[in-house]
Amino acid sequence: MRAFDLDPTGERHGGLPTWPWKFADPGLHTRRQLRALGLRPGGQEVAAQVVCRNGGRIAYLYRAELALPVRPMTPARAAALDKAMARRQTCPLCLVRYDHCLPLRTLGSCAPCSALTDDEREQLAALTAA
Repeated sequence: MRAFDLDPTGERHGGLPTWPWKFADPGLHTRRQLRALGLRPGGQEVAAQVVCRNGGRIAYLYRAELALPVRPMTPARAAALDKAMARRQTCPLCLVRYDHCLPLRTLGSCAPCSALTDDEREQLAALTAA
């Protein structure tokens, strides 16, 4: 624990109370911790922060008593999520949908299609366009 990270009044950290990792008040939780409890911040302001990895990372904390329940998944939200995930999981060349996100930024396609030569890619693109 670094003494600089302990600042419950927020004097040294812009008015935001700050604690070292695992030393925060019990009623304060990160977004992930709230989610595990079935809650969400619900528009409340950040209440405090924790500093970890020798100041390399900061996690914002929210008050659990002000948090709201997580909104239930509706059929429309599920359809929108499936549509967004389909775009990330479908190869643009062979049009196969995988059960994981594809490296489209780096490879531009699925692994088998990225190993194709330029001529083979053109032939595959012509077949899927038809």
